[in-house]
Amino acid sequence: MPKYLIGLTGNIATGKSVVARMLADLGADVIDADALVHGLQRKGAPTYDAIVAEFGSGILRADGEIDRKALGAIVFTDPQQLRSLEAIVHPAVAVESARRMAETKADVVVYEAIKLIEAGRHTLCDAVWVVSAPRAVQIARLMQARGLNRAEAEQRVDAQPPPEEKLKYADVVIDNGGSLAATREQVERAYAAIRLKR
Repeated sequence: MPKYLIGLTGNIATGKSVVARMLADLGADVIDADALVHGLQRKGAPTYDAIVAEFGSGILRADGEIDRKALGAIVFTDPQQLRSLEAIVHPAVAVESARRMAETKADVVVYEAIKLIEAGRHTLCDAVWVVSAPRAVQIARLMQARGLNRAEAEQRVDAQPPPEEKLKYADVVIDNGGSLAATREQVERAYAAIRLKR
């Protein structure tokens, strides 16, 4: 039986990773595009040299690794710089994620990516799941989880396309603005619907 591919997306700090963990608990294999990016940006990895050439040695830590916070400060304040970074990273992520999907033994695979739709990868999916949360919740989560001040958190949220841009592609919308139990109930219901079809 062919694999069923869920494209899981949502804007920053909506809780995509929380939903991905719930799906993993239900038996899906999760491929996290952001984790792939981390690996691909490490020293000696495929995109490292191109990123340093594009953004300069000022983004490097003392150990030579890319300082993601320094890189983020550049790309989240300049849409052109963000597009330049994505042009380097997206093709490498596509190759690595295809390799992972080919290797998995699970019959339901989740591809978790904040830029799923913008990169055109939603067209490869059997269903697009969009995780949503109110803007105030996103900002509070960024401040708590990443140690950003309010202005920095607002900048990260506002640097992204409006949530409606993702929602219009959604087959399933998971509202993650409330309790974990409420989110889990939505995830389990939507996942059970997939199992019924297979």
